[in-house]
Amino acid sequence: MSDPDKYDYVLRGGDLGAERLSLLGSVKWPTTKALLDRVGLRPGARCLDVGCGIGTVSLRMAEAVLPLGRVTGIDIDEQCLGMARSAAQQLGLDVEFRAGCASNLQDSALYDLVFGRFLLTHLSAAEKALTGMIRAARPGGTVVVEDIQFTGHFSHPACPAFDRYVSLYQEVVLRRGGDPNIGPRLLGMFLDAGLSDVEVEVIQPTYRHGTGKQMAAVTMEHIREAVVGAGLASHEEFNEVLAEINLFASDPRTVLSLPRIFQVWGKRPH
Repeated sequence: MSDPDKYDYVLRGGDLGAERLSLLGSVKWPTTKALLDRVGLRPGARCLDVGCGIGTVSLRMAEAVLPLGRVTGIDIDEQCLGMARSAAQQLGLDVEFRAGCASNLQDSALYDLVFGRFLLTHLSAAEKALTGMIRAARPGGTVVVEDIQFTGHFSHPACPAFDRYVSLYQEVVLRRGGDPNIGPRLLGMFLDAGLSDVEVEVIQPTYRHGTGKQMAAVTMEHIREAVVGAGLASHEEFNEVLAEINLFASDPRTVLSLPRIFQVWGKRPH
């Protein structure tokens, strides 16, 4: 494919991918909201959400900054953008959603806040994408990234099927040129890019029940084509692992976490 972002992405897109994005949006919003509040999301701000998907975060931003502010969401997936536009219309929110490649952002010095969540991990040109995000921020504007360290997952008690999922996910992302453990690198990337006032926070949502506990199984199902297509597992093995994860998650005495999540932010120098 000619679009490097599409080539790198291992998860399902379009209507099929919307299920996972919706679930992830509801699971992750409390900690993302706390981050955005901490970095100063405020009424009247101009915001850019890079890799916005179905617009989950973009729409929440709009609720915080409108009517005087402005939110733009950029993604490569036209189907997801269509769903984001429909959601904005239903909510009566004036949000711009447009097609764009994270590795080739053209915006310059426009935004008070530039945000990207679980995006850089999939890109072979992560540093280039971050440079574009910084360029899109106005001088003094804030760049905010949330991304993962996939090895930071854990289950209790130990679950071999969960460990297999963690291994498969990392391998398929690496084969596409991404970095499934980019989280610890983000601080250095921000400093090397010249951002000031750089801060880092590490969080790890963990669940014994509820939708958060479903994320491992849902995410695994959404990498099925990439894993089987790469010859990393057969459909039969894949189904067995997925069934074991679902069974494990259904037990109220077990615990499953999301990946370790690095929240990093800094300011574009004046």
